[in-house]
Amino acid sequence: MGWSQVSSQIKPNVIVILTDDQGSVDLNAYGATDLYTPNMDRLAKEGVRFTQFYAGAPVCSPSRAVLLTGKTNLRAGLPNNVPIPERAEETGQYGLPTAEVTMAEMLKENGYSTALIGKWHLGHRPQNLPNGQGFDYFFGHQRGCIDNYSHFFFWDGPNKHDLYRNGEEVYYPGEHFSELMVDEIKGFVDKEEGNPFFIYWAFNAPHYPYQGTPKWLEHYEDLPTPRKEYASFLSNTDEQIGKVLDYLDEKGLTDDTIVIFQSDHGHSREARAFYGGGNAGPYRGSKFSMFEGGIRVPAIIRYPKEIPANQVRDQLAMETDWFSTVADLANIDITDLKVDGKSLMPIIKSAKKKSEHDAVYWQLGGYDDKTAQWVVRKGPWKLIGNVNEPLGEEKQKEMPGLFLVNLDEDIGEQNNLADTNPKILKELLQLHKTWLTSVRKEMNK
Repeated sequence: MGWSQVSSQIKPNVIVILTDDQGSVDLNAYGATDLYTPNMDRLAKEGVRFTQFYAGAPVCSPSRAVLLTGKTNLRAGLPNNVPIPERAEETGQYGLPTAEVTMAEMLKENGYSTALIGKWHLGHRPQNLPNGQGFDYFFGHQRGCIDNYSHFFFWDGPNKHDLYRNGEEVYYPGEHFSELMVDEIKGFVDKEEGNPFFIYWAFNAPHYPYQGTPKWLEHYEDLPTPRKEYASFLSNTDEQIGKVLDYLDEKGLTDDTIVIFQSDHGHSREARAFYGGGNAGPYRGSKFSMFEGGIRVPAIIRYPKEIPANQVRDQLAMETDWFSTVADLANIDITDLKVDGKSLMPIIKSAKKKSEHDAVYWQLGGYDDKTAQWVVRKGPWKLIGNVNEPLGEEKQKEMPGLFLVNLDEDIGEQNNLADTNPKILKELLQLHKTWLTSVRKEMNK
């Protein structure tokens, strides 16, 4: 392919860890005082932690599309969550388009062995499943969530077993999914000894159903529901991450392995999540919302050979940026891919360097901004269109069509300045319109 170039230098291994529905401040390094997260914190101590890092979308499938393509979800062709396969024909949505180049394809083209361990949720036809999108090996579930002991997808019936190794259904009833994933990762690392590998480790946690192991449920028995159930599942997740980090140490691979950690978006307030459990700290909003609590997420990168330890970066950074950062560190030319992300290495190397992004954009729910929720942000100014704010058991409030905020002055997004700042409002509306027109033209929408 014309966009890649193989270098003779030794390639770093890459592990991208994506947690699911983890709240904006839900690890100790981000301020949580009621959680036990030593292994996530270890990554922060041994790498760089970002404090102004944004998911590409406040829901699962579009965020994953952003991670794997380095493009906004609209440019990646995924405006919404992928429907269950039984509804794909009806909706005409089949998942991440096969024409898109995934991080797995980019790395595979450059000599990497590639694996997805965990959650997919990006399409169900053979060409849309992991093995059709650049992954040599897949172990996990195709749909959005599973029960961690039975490995069934419990949603609108019929309930369906959803655990696969590549294209073959496999059965491990009663074994906790998180522990199965660790075994699979160790096995893949062993098999690829001496070859550069890429592992995309996509947790089904702390996404509902909250299923921490008995050990962690006992540890948190004094916390109230639903924080207790959420915390138990999160600390179990942290424990499994620790097993893999220890294994890298044991195999002498730590210095040669890039480890990236991120939550896919904010915590859930859905009924299946007991209407809460996660914590957005000072931020308003949660999953499905474009308020900060829906899209501002914990994010860390560790790579001892190139990246300083125990550093914090406050510059604005995006989920789109991981694709470019990995390509940069692996010395792969991706110029022809026209991604939206920027390599994070300039700001990683200097806390004083400005963000690589001037204005940034989100849109969820389609290519029509009359109905879709959208955001444009430039500097401290952020404008949300068609505001959505799920409130769990609380009654839904009527939300404004436009919500303007200055994040430097109002990080909690309490005061709508749309009526009092017409000049800023006009500028951001124009930025959004210009961006969306360009995207719709590119995507023939």
